[in-house]
Amino acid sequence: MKPGAPKPPHLGPRLQKAFRYAADKHAGQTRKQTAVPYLSHLMAVASLVMESGGDEDMAIAALLHDVVEDCGGMPRLREVHKMFGGRVAKIVEGCTDSFSDPKLPWIVRKSEYLSRLKSEDAETRLVSASDKLHNVRTIIADYRYDGESIWKRFSGGRDGTLWYYRALNEEFQRRKANRTTRQLAIVVCELEMMAGVKPPRAARKRRAARVQDKRGR
Repeated sequence: MKPGAPKPPHLGPRLQKAFRYAADKHAGQTRKQTAVPYLSHLMAVASLVMESGGDEDMAIAALLHDVVEDCGGMPRLREVHKMFGGRVAKIVEGCTDSFSDPKLPWIVRKSEYLSRLKSEDAETRLVSASDKLHNVRTIIADYRYDGESIWKRFSGGRDGTLWYYRALNEEFQRRKANRTTRQLAIVVCELEMMAGVKPPRAARKRRAARVQDKRGR
């Protein structure tokens, strides 16, 4: 390590334990209508969190951010608290939009989550933004390959999905920007343009600046 370089976060057995736990609880699950193991998404979100300066607890929460919503509800959250501590459990809870089975209607869950997100702390918001960033990147990649048929995968359909990610992006932009929220703003704008929806002016300017920056390299 070069003198003066930032010290990397400690990553130890707890992270390895969380990876095994996530792999076990999400075993057999795949990304929407694909053969891609769901674990790949959890790994990507954890990677984004660490790239934005997240520590071990935040990386663990990223690996486990869907385990309550998709694998057991409140009993699972209590288990996460017992195994990984209160800080991890708090972040996981803040990233969860459903604690019940069956789940509430899609629009109700998403509206309530957007409302809750306003009061979440910076750690939870970073993990959540990393989750949404990877989701939008995946949608864009699939959109380029599969076209309009991708919207059939989503409970909110085309209009609902575009509304949700725009609303999420607007909420994340309310606070001080970071690496992840800047990238989220750019990809949400890109998705809207691909779908034929005119993004807000500020979002278009951010995307144009990014394109110009790439050309100048």
